[in-house]
Amino acid sequence: MRPALKAGLLPVWRDRDTLQLGIDPRRAVALRGLGPAAAVISLLDGSRDRGGLIEVARTFGIPPEAVNRILGLLAEAGVLDDFPFGLHACLPEPVRARLAPELATASLAYSGSDGGARTLARRRAAFVRVHGAGRTGTCVATFLAASGVGHVACADPGLAEPADLAPAGLIEADLGQPRQDGAARAVGRAAPDVRTRDDGTVPDLVVLTGPALPDLAGGLMRDRVPHLATWTGEAIGVIGPLVRPGRSACLRCVHLRKADADPAWPKIAAQATFARATPPACDTVLAATAAALAAAQALALIDRGHGVPVTVNGTLEVVLPDWQWRRRTWPPHPACGCGAAAAAAQRHDSYSPGLRRNDAVTDAP
Repeated sequence: MRPALKAGLLPVWRDRDTLQLGIDPRRAVALRGLGPAAAVISLLDGSRDRGGLIEVARTFGIPPEAVNRILGLLAEAGVLDDFPFGLHACLPEPVRARLAPELATASLAYSGSDGGARTLARRRAAFVRVHGAGRTGTCVATFLAASGVGHVACADPGLAEPADLAPAGLIEADLGQPRQDGAARAVGRAAPDVRTRDDGTVPDLVVLTGPALPDLAGGLMRDRVPHLATWTGEAIGVIGPLVRPGRSACLRCVHLRKADADPAWPKIAAQATFARATPPACDTVLAATAAALAAAQALALIDRGHGVPVTVNGTLEVVLPDWQWRRRTWPPHPACGCGAAAAAAQRHDSYSPGLRRNDAVTDAP
């Protein structure tokens, strides 16, 4: 083990004998009565194993018992990592430097002791395909690539228009060219090491940033590919549902719920699938906000963090101008043939601790 303090926690002194690691009470821990042994803290940079740390501490007059005691307290408090030396060795220095904030965040958010190494390894091995490369879709792709996802491809042969441009997406030089090509260049600017060519490999996740054609959604269900719906328009952003085929509500489940509330919904949805408002009512900030939250939900699935992503059986929605996000629950529909309703009923009968029971069901379209 190469002991290292979790990156991202600022050491501050509460008094002359009490060191606090971190600022916010939700992350911070304090060690009291350190005295001269506080020098050990400055040695926890991952460059030494335990034996080497004890030897260096001896030169400061700190006995091995004190070193082991400090290491034990830090490990118990969840602020000590085993420095991911192997991961750092296999990453080029520019990539390692770029991804350092991702590692620090993953280590803190998921409470692991590997410095975020397992999380980053999952991201580097993942392939995400984004359907739609307008101002929202391209932002999703660049955010995922910059977050460490190793293979990100966009599918959108349409030609880029001025309304597609965004600070984290397509630029003026992309106008008149296929959006998917401009999105690949945008990903390259954000993360040059990320692969952007779609070689036909089955993706780990598909992000849909517009109305999904029935054959596309059906193919994803048939191939058991998880997919996340994302929609922006009419000064509204909707993230979800995140569909785990056969295990959670699918896009058809949501359509059936909306049709239950509004008999005209199937006609409206059919028209919306093949047409879009021009110009779209999705400003720069709404596109970036929706893309960031969609990327966060994608990473929640890839990272396999604690709990189930909140867009499983639900959507996160924001309506301007108040910018207040709320969650809407969409349970699997019993008339849908996706199998999620039967799976949910079986889980309910046997009770799974991961099953949500306290979300209010809203059937409004």
